[in-house]
Amino acid sequence: MRAGRVVGSVVAARAAEGLEGKKLLLVVPVGEDDAVEGDEFVACDVVGAGPGSRVIWIGGKEAALALEPSVVPVDATCVAILERHGLPEEDPAWK
Repeated sequence: MRAGRVVGSVVAARAAEGLEGKKLLLVVPVGEDDAVEGDEFVACDVVGAGPGSRVIWIGGKEAALALEPSVVPVDATCVAILERHGLPEEDPAWK
């Protein structure tokens, strides 16, 4: 699992079987300081995230397991909306 920020959405004219009605988001991976750590990619959304949301995403084979049916052609899926992240000793809210 990694953190990311939603920077847009993607509209598909046709969707593979199992992806009909699923929202596709444009996500950029971010680090603990919210700095960009890679290139944008498309991720399927199962949590209702939108532009500007910070999310937890999973990639690879596990990304498909978050969807029903779990045999769909996806490489990344947003599985949680992230409120905050970082190390507890650096964040006073953890104390």
